[in-house]
Order: sequence, then C-alpha cells, then structure tokens
Amino acid sequence: MDLSGLFPALTTPFTVDGNVALADLKHNLHRYNGTDLAGYVVLGSTGESVLLSREEIDGVLVTAKEAAAPGKKLIAGTGAESTAETIEKTKRAGELGYHAALVKTPHYYKTAYKPDVLITHYRRVADNSPIPVLLYSVPQFTGVRLEAPEVAALAEHPNIIGIKDSSGHIQRAAEMLAVVPPKFHVLVGSASTVFPALAIGARGAILALASALPEKCVALYDFVRRGQFEQALELQNIILKASKLIVSEAGIAGVKFVMDQRGYRGGIPRPPLLPLTEEVKKRLIALLAALEPAAARV
Repeated sequence: MDLSGLFPALTTPFTVDGNVALADLKHNLHRYNGTDLAGYVVLGSTGESVLLSREEIDGVLVTAKEAAAPGKKLIAGTGAESTAETIEKTKRAGELGYHAALVKTPHYYKTAYKPDVLITHYRRVADNSPIPVLLYSVPQFTGVRLEAPEVAALAEHPNIIGIKDSSGHIQRAAEMLAVVPPKFHVLVGSASTVFPALAIGARGAILALASALPEKCVALYDFVRRGQFEQALELQNIILKASKLIVSEAGIAGVKFVMDQRGYRGGIPRPPLLPLTEEVKKRLIALLAALEPAAARV
C-alpha cells in the first residue's frame, strides 16, 4: 500500500438545520476528483468526526466511497476511546472498501496512557484490522503524543504502515524517520512543515488546508518531488501564511468559509463550534484576493 502524496482532511458539510449534507459532500468530492490529490481522508479532525453520531459517520463513509474517483486512495478516521470500538469502526471501514484506517490516540484517561498502553492498544487494533493502519498523533487536540520510540516499536507490526504526525514540529518528524524502516509512511499534518518534511524523507501530507486550497498544496508536493526546491520554498512560504490564518486562527470554520468562496460547499461548523465573525471573514477574503496572483504562477 503506497500512501505517498497530498491528501485533504475532508470537511463534513451540514445543512442550515444542522443535519449532515451528504449531497454537498458529493459535490465537493466530484470537484476534488479533478485535482491531483492522492486521495481523501474522511472523518478526521477537520471532518468534525467527534461531533457526529454513529449513523452520520456511516453515511459519510458510504457517500465518500461512492463519490471518490477510481484511483483515489481512501483513508477513514476510525479512532475511538476504547480498543473495542476502534476495532469495530476499523472493520466497518474495511467492509466499505477503504484502503487504510487513520487511528488517533485515545486520550480521555491521558495520565494512564503510558507508552506500553498505547503500544498494546495499537497492536490489538492492527491485529484485528482488515486494512492497513496509520497511527495518528494529534497532541493539540488530544494532549497525547506518540514519540519516536513508540512509533519505532509499532512500525514492526506488519499491518501498521505509517503515521500522520500533526505535532507541527519538523524535529519530531525527523526523529521518527530516523528510527522507522524505509517502507513506513511518515505523513505530516501541518502545512507549515510540508517542504522540510518531504525534504528529509516524509512520504506526503494530510492537510486541512488542502480542503480549501487543494491545487496549491498539490503543487508544493510536486515541486519537492521534482527537485524544484526554489519554487517549493516560495510556495511553502505562501502556504505557511495562508494556513496560519485559515487553519490555525480561524479553524474549521475558516476552512469551510474559504471553501465556500472557491466553489466548494463548506458551510458552517457544528455547535459548539461557532461560525466566523464578519471581521475574520473580511480578513480571509482579503487573503484570497492576495493569494490568487501567486497561485497563478504555480
């Protein structure tokens, strides 16, 4: 299984009355199918998966599988607090034809989640998963991080094929790359680290920003892959500024708003997340106006 490339962390659209808008998800995927995105990550953090019911989760999984173009790799977020539920959700993704499962760390009892606990959890999930497993370390949301020694131990499992590291620290990615076998996929989850991470051996990235600006994110990946480092550095700096405002400051609501401005169907986030203020919307519109001339050069 090769998961190299640039993946968007898909958003989940909602109707005005708060229901999941599966038709809008189809619309977005049909547009993404025309890009060079390697595939799609469904029900990750940007997909507001923790705010969805079990029935809604299944609807999103089915719809994304049906709408994705042939050849696009599909990764399902299946992590849960219990090992048993994680296995159940991972098996369901496998039944639907997903290529891999993205399994975040459990986090509620974080003081108890020592390395041996996390290693045991992931090995049990991988033992029972019909599809390859990607570890998912997202400490800004969970307060739990996977360190290089744990990743190295888990990389020995034949059904654990990689990790999405969303720490945002290039040193952490480098430490992992130094201790895992070459076939193990290290994917970064922060737009600010794409260029340096690819340069030191990461296979790709899974980005919230790619849901809003897919062409620019793919162009950065392609520049690095082709060895066009001067162009990659220029575009990385552009993407860094865009990601800071759209993702880091405005959050999921920012990603969705920019999607709306670019012909996708983003909409508003699900409460308790709030929509953007008018002031932030104006800043994002100004950013997009400034981005387009730069984007036209790539």
